[in-house]
Amino acid sequence: MFREKIKVLDCTIRDGGLINDHDFDFRFVREVYKALSEAGVDYMEIGYKNSKKLFDPKKFGKWKFCDDDDIKKVIEGIESKTKISVMVDVDRVDMEDIKPRKESPVAMVRVASYVKDIDKAIYLANGFADKGYETAINIMAISKALDNELTECLIQLEKEAKVQVVYIVDSFGALYQESTEFLIKKAKSILKTKEVGIHAHNNQQLAFSNTIEAIIHDANFVDATVYGLGRAAGNCPLELMLGFLKNPKFDIRPVLDLISKEFIPLREKMEWGYIIPYAITGILDEHPRTAIALRESNKKENYREFYDSLVGQDED
Repeated sequence: MFREKIKVLDCTIRDGGLINDHDFDFRFVREVYKALSEAGVDYMEIGYKNSKKLFDPKKFGKWKFCDDDDIKKVIEGIESKTKISVMVDVDRVDMEDIKPRKESPVAMVRVASYVKDIDKAIYLANGFADKGYETAINIMAISKALDNELTECLIQLEKEAKVQVVYIVDSFGALYQESTEFLIKKAKSILKTKEVGIHAHNNQQLAFSNTIEAIIHDANFVDATVYGLGRAAGNCPLELMLGFLKNPKFDIRPVLDLISKEFIPLREKMEWGYIIPYAITGILDEHPRTAIALRESNKKENYREFYDSLVGQDED
């Protein structure tokens, strides 16, 4: 459990923003940053660095774009060792919008990519590295990747990518512990000069256990979110991860306070976490968009019909 090299990255605002179009107010984001800082969390991923040429700022909150000035307002006056991270998607970021690291409050940029777009991801990550940032590449929808294509992807990352970390991402919450073990061992066997990370979704209530499994097999970067907040079924809960790691640098108490004061009320406004439709998409290794749509319909609790619609069976 205790391994000093393990780094915890909290992506509460970034992943949670997928529920509310990244429309968290400054006060809330600042409270999260303050609590993470007091808890000793290594990184806080505050949102996406999307291009305003591609997304209308009037339709999204500030954390869809993460302007440096907005980030500075959040962290101003708070004594902290917690580094700020942002995420970019392939084909959704304008490199000209990214200042050099020495001019920015951002420490790390993570590039999210499917295996098929790994060339583009490497190009972006190397560009951020040249600007002075810590960098990572997150391989999305890992449960859908063909083994030979993943092998080629990892070999290319090892040879060409200027990244510190490569993350295995269970986008659909479909992995079990055996698959997690296989993927982490595979990545570790190829990525000799990079750390391996894990980002797990909780569709089948396995995000925490799969993250532990990854740690057992020497993944040293782990993602988590406060109270499991995240798109659909959410993510590995930060409070469980801090409790598991037994590292004296972490203090769970500020996170517990944050949940009591901010996240319990938030549950009245936003839905996330384990529910049956998200479990079904996880079991079937499908994107949760269909389950999200179901939860917004007048058939939100009709689980069998939803299951049959995905597997192609008619009702009896």
